[in-house]
Amino acid sequence: MIENLSNTSEVRFAFGDNWRKFLAVLDDDRIAEAERSLKRMLDIERLDGRSFLDIGSGSGLFSLAARRLGARVRSFDYDPQSVACTEQLRRRYFAEDPEWLIDRGSVLDPAYMAHLGRFDVVYSWGVLHHTGAMWVAFEHAIARVNDRGLLFVAVYNDQGWKSHLWWFIKFAYNKLPSPLGKAYGYAMGFLAQAVNIIKYTVRLQPMTAIRPLFNYRKDRRGMNVLRDMIDWIGGFPFEFATYDVLESYMCARGFELVRGNRASSLGCHEMVFRRSG
Repeated sequence: MIENLSNTSEVRFAFGDNWRKFLAVLDDDRIAEAERSLKRMLDIERLDGRSFLDIGSGSGLFSLAARRLGARVRSFDYDPQSVACTEQLRRRYFAEDPEWLIDRGSVLDPAYMAHLGRFDVVYSWGVLHHTGAMWVAFEHAIARVNDRGLLFVAVYNDQGWKSHLWWFIKFAYNKLPSPLGKAYGYAMGFLAQAVNIIKYTVRLQPMTAIRPLFNYRKDRRGMNVLRDMIDWIGGFPFEFATYDVLESYMCARGFELVRGNRASSLGCHEMVFRRSG
């Protein structure tokens, strides 16, 4: 493993602690839903014979899903607790498996990224916008994609002034001491949910905001409401882009959009690109 991890922001949310708690409630239904998500977005039934790079593996859930679908998996994360979570999942389901490699690394480290090689599928869900240098991270991720390979990313939507407001809210959370920060995070999270419900109620569509709260396990990749709330409020560094900007950026680099889910407002655009050639 290459140890140069210096290109990172000093103010950073500890995602690994959240993922460690998530593993305590991980079950077969959540794993199956992760597999279905990969199948749906990548338009595949299996990944046998393909290589899969998980940039920012977090809990390791989607590395596990890819491995169960037959891929040769390489996982890495900057956060050491996230690395430990991914290693825990490998021990639990694929002990001592030579087809699933895990280490600590930074997507912003060009030497580390170059030594990984290239992959048939590069996956980075909700990660590149938390690096502190999103477009640099994109360039390094793009370089790891094989010819005709796929890049599956999720990036926060640019909502204009609302996104900049969220930047300050997230920055404040990460500057507060732990007990106060947690209370602040829940307060801001519940306030945001209440505002969203009021907004849709005024439009006579209250269930548009309420229904997702009852479908978190399915819609939010295994997260529950409270854990996702802290993950959202705390997630920093924080960058964002519009769907159209992301598509244009990738097309200019020789990729075509093959599947996408456009975020309506708050949330992530999910996009799968194929390298031309």
